[in-house]
Amino acid sequence: MAPIKHKSYGFYHEGNEWFFSAALPTDITVQVDETLFHLHKFPLVSKCGKIAKMLEESHDNPGELPHINLFAFPGGTETFIIIAKFCYGIKFELAPTNFVAVYCAADYLEMTEGYGEDNLLAKSEAFLHRTILRSWKDCLLCLQSCEAVLIKSEELQIVNKCVNAISMMACTDPSLFGWPMMMYGSLQSPGGSILWNGINTGARIRSSQSDWWFDDISCISIPLFEKLINVMKARGVRIESIAGAIMNYGKNHLPGLSRWHADLGNSCRKISSFGLPPSSVDQKELLECIESLLPEKKGRSFCQFLMGALRVANILHASQSCKERLERRIGMQLDLATIDGLLIPSYSDSDDLYDTDSVERIVQHFVSCEGKSITAFSPSSIEFGTDVGSPPSSPSKKVAKLLDGYLAEIGSDVNLKVEKFRALAASLPESSRSFHDGLYRAVDIYLKAHPWLSEREREQLCNVISYQKLSMDACTHAAHNNRLPLRVVVQVLFFEQLQLRNAVASCYHASDNDNDIAATAEGTDNLMTGRIMQRDSWVSVVRENHVLRVDMEKMRSRVGELEQEFGSIKHEIAKLGRSSFSTPRLVSKGIGCKLLPVVNTQQAGASLETTGRSPRQSIERTLQSRHSRHRKSFSLF
Repeated sequence: MAPIKHKSYGFYHEGNEWFFSAALPTDITVQVDETLFHLHKFPLVSKCGKIAKMLEESHDNPGELPHINLFAFPGGTETFIIIAKFCYGIKFELAPTNFVAVYCAADYLEMTEGYGEDNLLAKSEAFLHRTILRSWKDCLLCLQSCEAVLIKSEELQIVNKCVNAISMMACTDPSLFGWPMMMYGSLQSPGGSILWNGINTGARIRSSQSDWWFDDISCISIPLFEKLINVMKARGVRIESIAGAIMNYGKNHLPGLSRWHADLGNSCRKISSFGLPPSSVDQKELLECIESLLPEKKGRSFCQFLMGALRVANILHASQSCKERLERRIGMQLDLATIDGLLIPSYSDSDDLYDTDSVERIVQHFVSCEGKSITAFSPSSIEFGTDVGSPPSSPSKKVAKLLDGYLAEIGSDVNLKVEKFRALAASLPESSRSFHDGLYRAVDIYLKAHPWLSEREREQLCNVISYQKLSMDACTHAAHNNRLPLRVVVQVLFFEQLQLRNAVASCYHASDNDNDIAATAEGTDNLMTGRIMQRDSWVSVVRENHVLRVDMEKMRSRVGELEQEFGSIKHEIAKLGRSSFSTPRLVSKGIGCKLLPVVNTQQAGASLETTGRSPRQSIERTLQSRHSRHRKSFSLF
C-alpha cells in the first residue's frame, strides 16, 4: 500500500511506523510483527473485543501511552491496516484474495456483534456464503489464500466449506455456477465465443470434456489438494475424473513426470500466483502423497503414469514403502506396460544401466496376482481405456512378449551380471511362452555383448530356453550360431530333425486324403498342425519337394510305358511290312535313326480294311491317346 502523507484524515507511514492523521492526537500504539501503529483507543475498543480486554488487563505507567503487542496476528501488517480502516469507518475492498486473512483476523480480535452491530466477523461470514461459495474462481482463490493461515482457516471451517463447494461444482454443469467457465454448450455464439446475458464476451470454449477443472485445482497446496480429493471420493465423483485430476496435479508439480507421459505439454494455468515452486524435499513428500491418493484401478495411461512415478521416486529417493507400493500397482497391470516404461535407470551404487531388481519384483507381483481380478477403468474412458480392436490375448502371453523385448534391450549392457539376466528370464512360468524365439534373441544379444563368459556360464544361461519351442528359422539360426555352446547346438539340431521328420510325416499324411486334414487337425495331431502353420515358409518348401518327387516317379513310369507301346507298334509295322516293301526310309527313334522297309500301302490297306483306318492313322491315334493320358496324369498335381 502506498503511503498517504500530509493528509488531514487518513493513514500514512514513515519507515516501520503507521500513523492516522486526525484532529485528535493518538493515544495507543499497537505492534504487529515489527511494525508500530499509532492509533486511537475508542475506534479500536468499540469494535475489537480482544483489544478492549487487553487494555483492561494492562498495567501501564501513568502518563505513558498504552502499548499492545498482537503476537502471531493473521495476515500480518497488511491485514491489520484493513482492520484499522474498518474500525475508523473508512471504506475498504473485501476480495477473495484477502478475505481469509480478514476473516481470521476478525475472529482473532473478537470482532463479534457484542462489540458493535454489523461487525466485521458477521460481514465476513456473509461475504463467504453470498459471494465466494457461489463462484468457482473465487472459491479457488479463497482456498489458495488459506495456505498462509491454514490452521486458523480450518478452525473457522473456511477450508471445509470451500472444498465442499468445489467438489460439488466439479461434477456439475459449469454454466450453472459462475462466469467465465470452461465450457458452455448452448450459450455459444455463432462465431464460437461465449454469450453472457446475450452479450458476446469474446471468451472461447476451452474444452467440452469433463477434465476442464484439472488444471484449476492443481494450483492449491498438497494438503488442501489431498483434502479435496478425499471429499470428492466421499461425494461419489467418477473415479476416472479423480485419477485424472491426481495425475494432472503430479505432472504439473513433478517435472520428472513430464518426460515419461504423452500429454504433459499443458502447464498449470495459474488463477493467481501464490508461493514458489516446490523444492526437492517438497517434491518427495508430494510424490508419496500422490501415490497414497491413487485408486486401485487398471488402465493403459494409468500404468504409464505409475511407471513414470516409480522412475521419479528413484530420482527423489522416496521411501522404500512408496516404491514397493508403486511396484505392486504396476505388477497388477503389467500386461498394459511398455518396454520404454520398464527401462528404469539405475540410481544405485552398482554399474548397471537399468534397475533390473525393480523389474524382477514387478514381474513377481504380476505372477502372484495372476488370476486375481482388478477393476479396470470405464471402457468409455479415452484416457484410461485399453486398446480397442486388438486381438484377444492372455495377460501372461503379453507379459512374456514384453519381458523378452525388455531382455533384448538390456542385454547389450556389458555390466549386467549373468545371474541377474538369467533370473529375470526365468521369472515367468514355462506356460507363459508358446514360442521361445524372443527369449532366444535376447540370450543371443547378451552373449554377443559378453564374449568373455565361460562355457559353463553360457550353458547355464541357455538352459532358460526350451528348444522344442523354437521355430524352424530360430533353429536354423541357432545351428549356425558360434556364440552358443556345442552341447546346445547339438540339442538344437536334434529337435530340428525331430520337427522336420514330424512335419514331413504330416505332409505325407495330408497328401493321401485332403478331407482327412481337417479331422486330423481336430484330433491327436492338433499340436503338430499348429506348429506347422506357424512355419508356413518351411512347410511350403517341403510340400513342393514332395510333389516334385511324386511327379518325377510318375513321369518315369509313363515314359517306360510309352517306350513299351512304341516298341509294340513298331513290331506291328514290321510284321505288316515283311510281305512286300519298296524303297527304305528313315524312322526316327530317340537319338539317331534306323533303316526300315516301307510298307506296301496296297497290302497294308487290304489287310486293314476291317479296321476302317490306315496304319498311319492307327499309330497317330494311339500316340495321341497316350499323350493325352500323360498330360492328365500331370494335371492332378
